[in-house]
Amino acid sequence: MASSRKSKSNSIKSRTEEILHQRIRRGDRLVVALSGGIDSVVLLHLLVPLSASMGFGLSAVHVDHGISANAGKWSAFCHDLCHGVGIFLETARLKIGREPGTSLEAAARAGRYRVFATLQADYVALGQHQDDQAETLLLQLLRGAGVKGLAAMPVVRDLPLDEAPRDQLFAAQIERELPGAVPLHDRPRMLRPLLHASRSEIENYARENGLRWIVDESNEDVSFDRNFLRYEVFPLLEKRFPAYRTTFSRASRHMAEAAELLNELAEADSAAGLIPGKLHIEDLRKLSLPRARNLLRYTLAQRRAVLPSTVKLDDILRQLLSARCDTNPHVIFGDAEVRCFRGIIHVCKAGKLWNTPGDAVPRVISAAAVAWSGESELSLPHLGGILSFRRENSMGNGAGIQLVKLSEQPVTVRMRRGGERLRPDRNRPRRSLKNLLREASLPPWERDALPLIFSGDHLVCVPGIGIDCAYQAASGEPGLVVEWRRTDPWG
Repeated sequence: MASSRKSKSNSIKSRTEEILHQRIRRGDRLVVALSGGIDSVVLLHLLVPLSASMGFGLSAVHVDHGISANAGKWSAFCHDLCHGVGIFLETARLKIGREPGTSLEAAARAGRYRVFATLQADYVALGQHQDDQAETLLLQLLRGAGVKGLAAMPVVRDLPLDEAPRDQLFAAQIERELPGAVPLHDRPRMLRPLLHASRSEIENYARENGLRWIVDESNEDVSFDRNFLRYEVFPLLEKRFPAYRTTFSRASRHMAEAAELLNELAEADSAAGLIPGKLHIEDLRKLSLPRARNLLRYTLAQRRAVLPSTVKLDDILRQLLSARCDTNPHVIFGDAEVRCFRGIIHVCKAGKLWNTPGDAVPRVISAAAVAWSGESELSLPHLGGILSFRRENSMGNGAGIQLVKLSEQPVTVRMRRGGERLRPDRNRPRRSLKNLLREASLPPWERDALPLIFSGDHLVCVPGIGIDCAYQAASGEPGLVVEWRRTDPWG
């Protein structure tokens, strides 16, 4: 009997090590998401010796959601556990607030992902296992999920974009909890080394190795859908279909392959469009209804929008396909909105703080000027981008803004207030910025979100539009080349 238990213990070790060898390189940094429950405790126990033999860095993070009255005890348990094995532990304390229509489980998961997005690591290792996979698949099926939802959980995946922090202020709050947090674009990937193991195998491993863990009282509450499946449905299912875990995992892999094929189809349809890389209404009209729906869903996902329900998605598609050439459909759903301009479809974050013709309620964005003191980059998070300044010392044709003239007065960057004028062409009179932006085919809702560069009260430069001729560097003069790049895909 002991020999049998020992072989099972070795089996979970060897399969976990095999998964790590396939994914992890020497020098990578792993952070274990340590709740203190049996799954994460077993995962930490497995990874500690492997980190030494495989040469990857290992630490842990504990997220205190502030939901349970025992949360403080759990944090202390995780601290003692990590201290005992010489692993550094970071603790993040959150206040979970639920939005209408969002479950407590979903809100807590979103909070965890926001913490994960700030960690300085290559991977966040999660203790999810084969039973979790089966529960997720069935829950998604009961919710009417599509192919992507039924693909359930892969061993490795990017941090879900719709769960990552978009709010810079919220991200800053997390960084105060976790000093040294990395920029949002360097998010770690999620790694699930125990997806091969069943819950019973993990429990056997914990007992054989004399491990201690905490029990979350909410795990016994069958009012939660996942617990209901775990304690009421799956025991009955196992009596009739004892291999259901393996079967469900195989079905999930089939769905993952199908989802990947649908993404490839959407990419091909997008590339074959009138404007490659941009979704045009005419592109959708050329496709069958299922392919048009797939392309629209793919486009929304690429733009980080939380995908709408099937009914809402069909409604958005109907409005787009029926739009006349002289109309600009505008649909708001969840945290996103779909707008059109000159036949091109744009996905924006709902409630973006800029004024737009036709808005029922005018919105006001901060018009405060930002001083430029010679930095090579100037971050403008309220506009969702970065201004870069490059000195050009070429003795050939002049390029950029004339540095000598620019230095005569303080340089500031601000947004449009109305009435600005610019003369980028010496052969034409000074013109209103409003007309210049219209001629540049910039969508109306983006025109007020451009950074304008001033020297004193004089408008010097509008990135992408032009430099006032009075400030243009002449041949042989040192110049300053200004570029505007968006870092927020919702900008």
